[in-house]
Amino acid sequence: MNKLQALNALHQKETENKNSPLFVDGNTNIVFGEGNCYAQLMIIGEAPGKNEDIQKKPFVGRAGKLLDKALAECNLFRKDIYITNIVKTRPSENRTPTEEEMSRSWPFLEKQINIIQPHVICSVGACATNALLKKKIPITKIHGLALPFNDIIIVPTFHPAYVLRDPRKYKDFLQDLQFVTQIIKNINK
Repeated sequence: MNKLQALNALHQKETENKNSPLFVDGNTNIVFGEGNCYAQLMIIGEAPGKNEDIQKKPFVGRAGKLLDKALAECNLFRKDIYITNIVKTRPSENRTPTEEEMSRSWPFLEKQINIIQPHVICSVGACATNALLKKKIPITKIHGLALPFNDIIIVPTFHPAYVLRDPRKYKDFLQDLQFVTQIIKNINK
């Protein structure tokens, strides 16, 4: 089974299982992820928002448009990367996912990571970063650093929704993504 078949099988299994631990708060849409299953870069956020829940695609709202803009400035495009979230369904009232929700979703994210086998994960926001690193560290202290995660490098950055609220952080956000691009270039040398 190739990577695309493996991802599709995992997605289908969970979508068809209405008792799946991925469903929270009575939600019926799983936003599993999308992109290139052979990607060297995987972007992981915290959870789907309203637009993502409706379209069943990650990062399609205003934050997603800002992410696309910054990626394009780094010569990265959705067709070349894989984007997903820690939690696969929208938490009620667009709140931060709970530890329990993240724990329930973790095995599925781990399977996605194992199938895709990216060289670099860019975690966007404190929630996703802390879930991946299994410890709480302020995003302001670790954004833009290359951190080990098994055989993968994690580079945390600000969530684009945060950057929309504080546009002064765009420069840091963009520099973090440029650093990710440089890491990938160095790996491919």
